Amino acid sequence: MSRIPKDAYQLLDDYITLWKKRLPNKLKGLYLHGSIVLDAYIKDSSDIDFIAITENRLRKDEVQELSEIHHIISNKYKKPEMDGVYILWEDLGNIATYDNSYYPYYNGGKMAFDTHFNPVTWWLLKTRGINILGPNRTELRMELNQQELISFVLENMNTYWATRVHRLENSKENLLKLSAQEIDFEVEWTVLGLLRQYYTLKEYDFISKMGAGDYGLIHMPEEWHSIIREAINIRRGVKARIFPAKEERINSALSFPKYLMKHCQELVES
Repeated sequence: MSRIPKDAYQLLDDYITLWKKRLPNKLKGLYLHGSIVLDAYIKDSSDIDFIAITENRLRKDEVQELSEIHHIISNKYKKPEMDGVYILWEDLGNIATYDNSYYPYYNGGKMAFDTHFNPVTWWLLKTRGINILGPNRTELRMELNQQELISFVLENMNTYWATRVHRLENSKENLLKLSAQEIDFEVEWTVLGLLRQYYTLKEYDFISKMGAGDYGLIHMPEEWHSIIREAINIRRGVKARIFPAKEERINSALSFPKYLMKHCQELVES
């Protein structure tokens, strides 16, 4: 538990206490993944990414109690926010719930429902997850599927990231009107976010945004080093900018993702 930041530890302690009061004996496992296990947790910025194992598929009245638990926690702790799913042991490692049932998940301050899982979650849980409640991750009965991971990451690139870059490119005039801070966000999010995808495709592993930036400087052609360093500086809070002109920054931040997505497609195909 020593790796868990103090603010997250206090929140989780209250969270488990509420389960014991409101839904006794229902919570059987609680595991952390995401930024905490990547040693990339940033106070007042990062979420607490979790996987919770319940005794049974939660009924409607139990989900309502669960919503109350999250409501109490979010009122007491504005940061960090919780982000996770409520499943059964049988669901671990699956792409969809084993019995095609809907499971509740909490994200962005709201409860919702789904039937499919993100394979990245299973890889992080199995390889780096932290158990708060339940057996150690090494004892969990789940198999990792490398092809499912690669397919998911590549699909994410070709949908979310491709759409995002296309939208930004088509609104270049509006981008030029953004404040320096807003452009900083777009540069950091896009450049480092895609480099994290690239790292996973190359290494079958996961890395923080900062780590992905450093990895990119080693493996990407030198022509892209300036925009990568720019993104790293933004992430570090360095105020000085490598690109003095706003348009030059935007052009580079749009060109690099297109290059990287094409490179990743070729990497997978080869």
